[in-house]
Amino acid sequence: MTSVRESQAALPDTVVSTRVWLQVAATMFAVAWGGNEFTPLLGMYRADHGFSPVTVDLFLFAYVLGIVPALLLGGPLSDRLGRRPILLPAPVLTVAGSVLLALGADSAAMLIAGRILCGVALGLGMAVGGSWVKELSTAPWDPTATEGAGARRAAMSLTGGFGLGAGVAGVLAQWAPLPSVLAYLVHSGIAIAAAIALVRAPETRAAQPLSERVSLARDLAIPSAAHRRFLLVIAPLAPWVFGTAAAAYAVLPALMSQHGGGVPLAFSALMCMVGLGSGFAIQALGRKIDTPRNTRAVVVALVFVIAGMAMAAAASSALTVPLALVAAVVLGCGYGMALVSGLQEIQRIAGPDDLAGLTAVFYSLTYLGFAMPAAMAFLSENFAAVTYPRMFTFGAIAAAGCLLLAVVHWRSHLPSARESS
Repeated sequence: MTSVRESQAALPDTVVSTRVWLQVAATMFAVAWGGNEFTPLLGMYRADHGFSPVTVDLFLFAYVLGIVPALLLGGPLSDRLGRRPILLPAPVLTVAGSVLLALGADSAAMLIAGRILCGVALGLGMAVGGSWVKELSTAPWDPTATEGAGARRAAMSLTGGFGLGAGVAGVLAQWAPLPSVLAYLVHSGIAIAAAIALVRAPETRAAQPLSERVSLARDLAIPSAAHRRFLLVIAPLAPWVFGTAAAAYAVLPALMSQHGGGVPLAFSALMCMVGLGSGFAIQALGRKIDTPRNTRAVVVALVFVIAGMAMAAAASSALTVPLALVAAVVLGCGYGMALVSGLQEIQRIAGPDDLAGLTAVFYSLTYLGFAMPAAMAFLSENFAAVTYPRMFTFGAIAAAGCLLLAVVHWRSHLPSARESS
C-alpha cells in the first residue's frame, strides 16, 4: 500500500489561502441542494400530478439508489485515483438530474431517473468531497484549523445545501411561476458556479502510480469498517441521521398538509428550514460537545433523537402548527448532532488510506433512514392499527436501545493514537 507521504499530491510553492476548502465545499453545498430540493415539492406531486403518497415517498427514496453505489465506489476510487477526477463529474450529474426533474413532472420514470442522478452526485459529494474538505482543513492547506474542523465544515456544507435547497424550492413552487420547473433551474445555476470553483481546488491526494496499485477489489475493502467502535457505536447511530431529518421535513409536513394555513408547499419548506436550520446551528457546538475520550457526543445526539421522536408522536396526534415546528427543531438537533458526531468518530477511526471508504460506509448507513417515510406511509395505508403516533413512539423506543449501546460502550474500543493520526 502506498504510504501517506508518497500518496500526497505535490504541495504548492506558494502559501495557500486557508479558505481553499470552500472551493470543494461549494460543490458539497450544490449537490446537497439538488438532493433535497425535491422534498418540499412532495405535496405538489401528490396534489397536482396524481401520484399516490407511497409513490411520492418512493421518489424521495429513489435517490438512495444513486447515493449508495456512488458512496461505496467513489470514496475508495478517490483514494486510488485522487479526489479531483472522481468529484469533478458531481456538479454535472446534479444538473442533469435537475433537468430531468424539470422536464418530467408527470413521468414516474423521469422523476426516478432524475432523483437517481442527483443521488449519484450527492454520494460523490459526501464521500469524496467530505474527505477532500477534511484534508484541506489540515496543514499545510489550513494550519490554523482546529481539530475536527474538517468534519464540521463538511457537515455544515451539506446541511446548508439541504436546508436552503428545500426552502427556496418550496417558496418558488408555492408563489412563483412554473412551480415544477423554476426551482430546478435555480439549482442548475448554483451547481454550474460550484463546478467552476471546483476546477481550481488543489488536489490533496495524488493518483497512485500504476506499478503500485493493488487490485480494485482490494482497494474497495475497508478494514476500519470492522472496527468494534464503528460497529457498536456508530453503525447503530447512523440511520437516525436521516431518519430524524426525514421525519421533520417529509413525514410531518405531509401530515400537516391540511393544517398549514392553506400554503402546504411553503409550510413544507418552512419545516425543512426549521429542522435543517436547527441541525446546522447545533453542529457549531459539536466541537465543544465531542471528545475523543468517550461517546458523549453520540449520547447527546441520541437523546435529541429520542426527544424528537416523542415530540413527533405528539405532533402527529395533535396536528397543530406549534407542535409540528417544535418537533422539527428537536428532530433537526438530533440530525445535526448525529451527523457531526458520527463524522468526527470515523475520522478518528479511519486510517489515511481508507478515510473516504469509511466515510462512504457511514453515509450509506445514514441513508437507510430515508426509507422511513415510504415505510410509514405503506404501514399507515394498509394497517389501521399502525398509526403515525404509534410509529413515532416505536421510533423513540428503538433510539433508546441505541442510546443504551452508546452508554455501555462509553469508553470502549477507543482508537489508539496511531489509528487516529
